[in-house]
Amino acid sequence: MKSLQRLLTYSLLILTFLVSVFPFYWMLVIASHPTSEANKFPPNFIPGDLFITNVQTMLDQIDFAGALLNSVFVSTTVTIAQLFFCALAAFAFSRLQFKGKHFLFVFIIGTLMIPGQLGLVPSYMIMTRLDWINSFNALIVPGLVSAFGIFWIKQYMDTTLHPELVESARMDGCSNFQTFWRIALPTISPAMATLAILTFMYQWNDFLWPSIVLKDSAVHTIQIALRNLNKVYFRDVSVIMAGTFLATIPLLVVFVASSRYFISGITAGAVKG
Repeated sequence: MKSLQRLLTYSLLILTFLVSVFPFYWMLVIASHPTSEANKFPPNFIPGDLFITNVQTMLDQIDFAGALLNSVFVSTTVTIAQLFFCALAAFAFSRLQFKGKHFLFVFIIGTLMIPGQLGLVPSYMIMTRLDWINSFNALIVPGLVSAFGIFWIKQYMDTTLHPELVESARMDGCSNFQTFWRIALPTISPAMATLAILTFMYQWNDFLWPSIVLKDSAVHTIQIALRNLNKVYFRDVSVIMAGTFLATIPLLVVFVASSRYFISGITAGAVKG
């Protein structure tokens, strides 16, 4: 019976892995063939030999390296800022006592129910007044902290950061910030790793807001640069897939790196059994 359960479990895991990896493999297949074969039926599941040619065509049409660096800079800066500020705010809501704490937390969580599209016009007017159009400030500053990040880390902190640890740190003479830095942060490392993955992926894939505030090609992020591969009368799908394939690699690197910290965070929690 146990052998059958183990066989079903491994079969399900293998099937899930194949379904997850197939879109990435399919991008490689299309990127390595001419566009005329993209809609061919039956489809060709074997990669071709035109990947380098399609990549070179893509590099001739857009500044891929510059756009990639812009996305790395914006996504990394926003991710680091969100980890710090969201964790700091979550610590205050979770382990500090101050007037209006519950009302302020409910108000922040309530902003999650407001569609982001409603804030596009006022946000654009603010960016114009600040002269931040065509500037990375328009992407970084609004993303320094998020209601979801505060909520996510607070909920994790409520269950893992025991009040006795905080009281012990205060009795040892730690200030609130020292308690946050030395006691709280190591405890919530799994939640921080998860938030880092989600924030980096969101910023990397964000298209709408960057397409509104970034007009100059020198400050385009990778998603905006890839959009420029779409021509008015012809869409070279193979070239677009070649660029999309290369643009996905940094996301995989971040995911693998953060997953390692995620696992180590679980095994190195400050509070054990």
